[in-house]
Amino acid sequence: MQVDIITIGDELLIGQVIDTNSAWMGQELNKEGFYVNRITSVSDDHEEILSVLRETTERSKIVLITGGLGPTRDDITKNTLCEFFNTKLVHNEQVLADVKTFLSGRVKNLNQLNQDQALVPESATVIRNPVGTAPILWFSYNGGVVVSMPGVPTEMQHAMHHEILPRLRKSFDTGFVEHKTILIHNIPEAVLAEMLSGWEDAVPKFIKVAYLPSPGKIRLRLSARGNDQQLLKSAIQNSVEALKPIIGDNIYAEEDQAIGEVIINLLKQQHKTVSLAESCSGGLMAHLITAVPGASEVFKGSLVAYSNEIKNRVLGVNKADLDQYGAVSRQVVEQMAKGAVDVFKTDFAVATSGIAGPSGGSKDKPVGTVWIAWASAHKVVSDCFQLGQMRDRVIMRTADTGLIRLKKLIENNDL
Repeated sequence: MQVDIITIGDELLIGQVIDTNSAWMGQELNKEGFYVNRITSVSDDHEEILSVLRETTERSKIVLITGGLGPTRDDITKNTLCEFFNTKLVHNEQVLADVKTFLSGRVKNLNQLNQDQALVPESATVIRNPVGTAPILWFSYNGGVVVSMPGVPTEMQHAMHHEILPRLRKSFDTGFVEHKTILIHNIPEAVLAEMLSGWEDAVPKFIKVAYLPSPGKIRLRLSARGNDQQLLKSAIQNSVEALKPIIGDNIYAEEDQAIGEVIINLLKQQHKTVSLAESCSGGLMAHLITAVPGASEVFKGSLVAYSNEIKNRVLGVNKADLDQYGAVSRQVVEQMAKGAVDVFKTDFAVATSGIAGPSGGSKDKPVGTVWIAWASAHKVVSDCFQLGQMRDRVIMRTADTGLIRLKKLIENNDL
């Protein structure tokens, strides 16, 4: 079942606020088998909103709107919906009571703007909003629905979870949708597409293949829709199994997970711990790990050893090696990793040292040169990488490479 999403607000169009609502809704709708056909952001302009409503209701049976339901003058969605559906605003006592309850203890007397939140389109089904002042408005039209929700993400998400999605499931037959995402590292998109040309030709026509690249890695997504869920699952899994011999070790996960989550799950399974000694990655590896709930079970800590003094004094890197080989070297990064194992008393450690740029490079060590080491109490291994010339990408690729290689080393018992 096709869905259109409309997000309303000048702040979205000038970049003052990032539209996270449509991305979140797209994910949740997809889980339920709904197909998001188009996402449109529109200004707080009466005619623009009317124009978008005409377009979307002609092509989709489900139109979901966020934004423009607040109490201020620039919130014009309710009035515009009244004109579109040829109805008028009427007072709703239940909405007023909800507004009073929500604002109790914060506002002594409701002003006119707060009271006007209780004005709702007469032809709409009003859905109560327990986490805000603006009600949710449900319009039925020609076998379809238009739903208007607040733009505040927490309010929209509460409405979707508790009211909108359950109502949509009852009203529309969605069929089934199945996805499988393979995470691939260290193969450029064009190279991967060439490698998989024959494989893609063999994939059943009802499976859609999408390449989702980011610096240093690619998410390869397989999607299938239909009425036979078991057939969809089986066909996708067969395609994945045919994919593995082609890509081999460049696959680092078969679920759409952040690398931090992949590492944490692996360490939990093996009852192991990890620490980090980061220089050029500047703590990004630690962030990728600690962003995942439960990280404290396996992650002991990280040291951002940006200066040679800290590398020497805290991690025990030999000063003579720093002077002779420089901070960006096998000798130094291996000592950093071993030092982290000793300082944090962990089973494993990862260390990074490199030249992120844009300056600081040389003929022997150009910008983008990065050394990464992985250590345990018994072994240390390291490798040198050339990760490009854009600072942000060098940092991100360093963090991803360090954690992805750690996963493979642990799984292969190479540490």
